[in-house]
Amino acid sequence: MAAAVAGNIEPGNMARELIGADMTAVLESAARSFVEHIGGAGGTTWHRVCAVADLEPGWGEAALIAGRQLAVFRTAAGEVFAVEHADPATGAHVMARGITGSRGARPTLASPLHKEVYDLGTGECLGNPELCLGTFAARVSAGFIEVEL
Repeated sequence: MAAAVAGNIEPGNMARELIGADMTAVLESAARSFVEHIGGAGGTTWHRVCAVADLEPGWGEAALIAGRQLAVFRTAAGEVFAVEHADPATGAHVMARGITGSRGARPTLASPLHKEVYDLGTGECLGNPELCLGTFAARVSAGFIEVEL
């Protein structure tokens, strides 16, 4: 599946909206949101994004989580990653449409605009040290992908 367009969907409303032939989707739902507070001063929260089965291996989806646009990926190996949806080079919200791959053992994402390649785990740009893609902890829990913010 391809990336999502935030459109006019209000946060807190359950939404999975298909737009045009691209089958783009927005995932935002208070009803589907899983919140687990992690102890400590960080105050982070885990958010349930979607069922693992909803995210095809090798593809990304855009998700609006707590008002932030993220791109969520499941690799062919079954690993899950969450990164900023905005392209670090241009600011355009397109990273969920990026091309997943690897450099050695490192899972990567190539920007769909300028093909800059980023490490999905660290956000490091492998071709331009001035660029960095924001990353977020992601996990699979009880068959759902969750992202920590």
